[in-house]
Amino acid sequence: MARDLISRYIWLVDTLNRYGKLTREEIDRLWMRSSLGDGAPIPPRTFFHYRRAIEENFHIDILCNRRGEYYIDQGNDDNNRLFTNWLLDSYAVSSALKDSQAPAGHVLVEDVPSAREFLPMVLEAIGAKEKLKFTYAGFNRSRAEADIIFHPYFVKRYKQRWYMVGWREKSKDIRTYALDRVKAMVMVSEQFEMPSDLDPVAFFENTIGITLSKASPRAVKIRTTPQQAKYFRALPFHHTQQEEIHDNYSIFTYKLKLNYELVHELLSFGATVTVLAPKELRLMITDELRSSLSNYEEQVSSQE
Repeated sequence: MARDLISRYIWLVDTLNRYGKLTREEIDRLWMRSSLGDGAPIPPRTFFHYRRAIEENFHIDILCNRRGEYYIDQGNDDNNRLFTNWLLDSYAVSSALKDSQAPAGHVLVEDVPSAREFLPMVLEAIGAKEKLKFTYAGFNRSRAEADIIFHPYFVKRYKQRWYMVGWREKSKDIRTYALDRVKAMVMVSEQFEMPSDLDPVAFFENTIGITLSKASPRAVKIRTTPQQAKYFRALPFHHTQQEEIHDNYSIFTYKLKLNYELVHELLSFGATVTVLAPKELRLMITDELRSSLSNYEEQVSSQE
């Protein structure tokens, strides 16, 4: 798909998302003022093709009401809304950087390993329901494992790393693989059947990070300083967040599964956060803190 066409599709989605509802005349006026327009309105046939391409490629429906106003059907799928927002945010940043006069060295960004190399192929395989074969160099293996046959179900980004989640044929179970640990990958000319009850959001509904777990979610309670509470209100730690405000602190409650990523996310807040419940999570936190303290004490002792 040509890059300029993608820019046009996203411009239309972004414009309708910002203005809410627009007639064709209003869309054309905005189009002719945009950097993508050539001073002429969008031809009716072209507009029709844009709407259809947006639906096919981004699963975003542009509807028209009886007053001739076009708008984006938000639907009831929270994940679709998140995807749309992410798409528009990416477009807004890309456009701002493209039009900016700021030197490249004054814009600092984080790298996303393997996003360019393997992510397009994984997304293509998901869309075509086609199997993948790849070599994987996991951190817990001494040598890379080759010829893994995999049914990719969906992808997720966490902490600047892309992961693919799906079915591994050999072990007959669902696995998660980090794309930056993939060393080689090809699409296999063989299709797989996507589960009819697949719900990617449900896989990580009560999970911080990407570790899959069959354990039941627990009521996680943490106490925070007033200052840290402001950050959690502005950017919730998890969508299940609930807050009890007290004079000198706040208590936040979440419905989460206990895993490695949860422990380390909570530890990253330092003394501003204290875990109150459940008891198992408190023990996981204190064990990690004791191990860290022990490492430092050993280093100090060896230097004396």
